[in-house]
Amino acid sequence: MARSSQSGGVGFAFRLLLAAAVVFSTYNAEGYSYIHWTFLPFRDVLPSFSILKALVGVVLLIGWTILLRATLRSLGAFGITLAAAFFGLLIWLVVDLLGLSTSNIRVLTYVIEIMLVGVLSAGVSWSHVRRRLTGQVDIDDGED
Repeated sequence: MARSSQSGGVGFAFRLLLAAAVVFSTYNAEGYSYIHWTFLPFRDVLPSFSILKALVGVVLLIGWTILLRATLRSLGAFGITLAAAFFGLLIWLVVDLLGLSTSNIRVLTYVIEIMLVGVLSAGVSWSHVRRRLTGQVDIDDGED
């Protein structure tokens, strides 16, 4: 069986970058996100949507759907809980070692978003990891 580039480091990096792009494009602490662009300027009135905003929203929704469905299918509820605990504790360790202030909302936003990216990228990569470790193939994988 030939080794697929999707199951190696390049494939994981692509899935990690995809998860980061979806998460940070949807919302980030810097103010350059879909939420800021579309909703926050119009807090008191109904936002006026343009075709471009609607298109970008649908693309982000497709990205979230792909990531969430793949994560749910491959990890399940218990696996998602373990992944969230792992990445949460890993980030907590980094925050503790670097002495970052958790009272700063920007720091907390990035901590939560990085944890979410970690869980989603682990979820979309888990089938590839399990196949490499155990040789088990998911039904959805089919033939390479």
